[in-house]
Amino acid sequence: MGGCVGSPSGGRRGSASPSALSDSSLFPTTKNKPLKQERIRWKSDVPLSEAQLRAKREEFWDTAPAFEGKAEIWAALKAAVEAATREDQAMAQAILDGAGISLPGGSLVECYDELGTRYSIPVYCLSLPVNLLVAGGRDSPAEFSEPIEGSEGAAEGVELKVKVRVSLTGEDVRLVINSRDTVGHAKRKLHEQEGVGDPSRQRWYFGGKMLGDKQLMGETMVPSGYVIQCIINTVQFDVIEA
Repeated sequence: MGGCVGSPSGGRRGSASPSALSDSSLFPTTKNKPLKQERIRWKSDVPLSEAQLRAKREEFWDTAPAFEGKAEIWAALKAAVEAATREDQAMAQAILDGAGISLPGGSLVECYDELGTRYSIPVYCLSLPVNLLVAGGRDSPAEFSEPIEGSEGAAEGVELKVKVRVSLTGEDVRLVINSRDTVGHAKRKLHEQEGVGDPSRQRWYFGGKMLGDKQLMGETMVPSGYVIQCIINTVQFDVIEA
């Protein structure tokens, strides 16, 4: 479930959402191509079962309308994705045309409405990963909730390069972590590397949802080039003694 997707003109207005699922361009896009039939091939850092993938998709569609953009456009995009998943290409294209949605690259990864607002659908909503866990495999969500230190045969994970935008400075910090690291571990690394915000005061957000400390970084599915928002809680509360 990071970084703000820039508009083609380089300008932005309106909400600066963590995942930049949509943004308003200063100039509406004029390019449009038919929806491509071929599916995007991608691989999940942490193998997902069908149930986990379905839950992740539902989470995206539940939170996406909270970002800038029209609810009816998000609804049309969801319907188009569902039609394309059923391989009903004609229906998907008709939905896009009816809603005035243009695809500069012929893919739902990048699309615009008639006002030039950009919408981005993550690849995990558009196709299945090549390493999807099949029935009978290790598909328990608990297996990916927290790495077990010292366990034999534990997955080594892969290196991830993420950007974290710190609220106190507004600067993007680059972190190199492992996909098997938890969000809590990544927070500690940010604190040790930059000296900002004790981990207990950090709140990480991506895709409109707060990332839990026990969640694996590989499970966050943060696309390359996107930014995780880090809000540092600086509010102090005085204890009133009776």
